[in-house]
This record gives sequence, C-alpha cells and structure tokens, in this order.
Amino acid sequence: MESNQVSKSEFKAKALELFRQVEASGESVVVTDHGKPTLEVRRYRNNERNPFDVLRGSVVRYDDPTEPVDIEWEAAR
Repeated sequence: MESNQVSKSEFKAKALELFRQVEASGESVVVTDHGKPTLEVRRYRNNERNPFDVLRGSVVRYDDPTEPVDIEWEAAR
C-alpha cells in the first residue's frame, strides 16, 4: 500500500476528497507539518482476532518453564 503526502493546509482544504480517495483506493494519506509527517489517514480495518492466534508461533524456545533461573535479579537484592 503506497502513501500520499499532503500538507496540513492542503488536508484542511481537501479533507472530504482525501477521505473518499482513501476509502476508494485503500492507499493511506500522510499529513505533514512543515515537511515532517505527523498524521496518517488510512482505511479502518476491523481486526477482531483471537489473541491466541496473534501470539501463535511467537514462542521461540520452550525447554522447561518450571526450572529455576540461574540469573540473580536486581529485585532480589
């Protein structure tokens, strides 16, 4: 998905047109202030996913979770 950049003043003048453009094309619009990106207007995506599906595959290593850790923690001092 590409993004178009517009200044704040241009966004103010063409906001409804830019909203329609984002809805139709799916491309985001980045609003800049003095040439620096400040906001991104993009299409809303309803991401109602099961939290377990989001975390699936994120565990890198699972040896023995009940074994004591051989590291001294600062909080234990």
